[in-house]
Amino acid sequence: MRYIITGRNIEVTEGLKSAVYDKIGKLEKYFMDDTEVHVTFSVEKDRQKIEVTIPLKGGFVRAEEVSSDMYVSIDLVEEVIERQLKKYKNKIVERKHSVGNFTPEFVEKEYDEDDSIIIERTKRFAVKPMDPEEACLQMELLGHNFYVFTNSETDEINVVYKRKGSTYGLIEPEF
Repeated sequence: MRYIITGRNIEVTEGLKSAVYDKIGKLEKYFMDDTEVHVTFSVEKDRQKIEVTIPLKGGFVRAEEVSSDMYVSIDLVEEVIERQLKKYKNKIVERKHSVGNFTPEFVEKEYDEDDSIIIERTKRFAVKPMDPEEACLQMELLGHNFYVFTNSETDEINVVYKRKGSTYGLIEPEF
């Protein structure tokens, strides 16, 4: 695997690189040699954060972990990615997708899916026409992290959502 390691508000030391090669390197058995791994370290106050993104054919695997110690964050993110890979592997085999970046050994091995998705609750609601700013206000009033609405300007279903740092995002469909 090829590692692309960057740091935001932190100098990437040889110790951090070594920890990434050791921990994330455990995942090399699942990937072809030319697979890229993007690792980004960042520090905000006492929060030590690592983000790992592995582009795959037709998608990507991504995880981020935060703790008070960067080495703990590295351990945690490796566990999350391995769990995601096993779940993803079962899906590509079931749907007969291209195995792309994965080694034949990984694709052929059976893994138990312990993270099955269970929908516990279904909500129905009227989707009202409004502009995105009004949708953000409604989202705030309801105390939600996202809000589905009909955009009065385009007559399409849109979603507004809260981003980190008290900002908002808008999702518009592309057909």
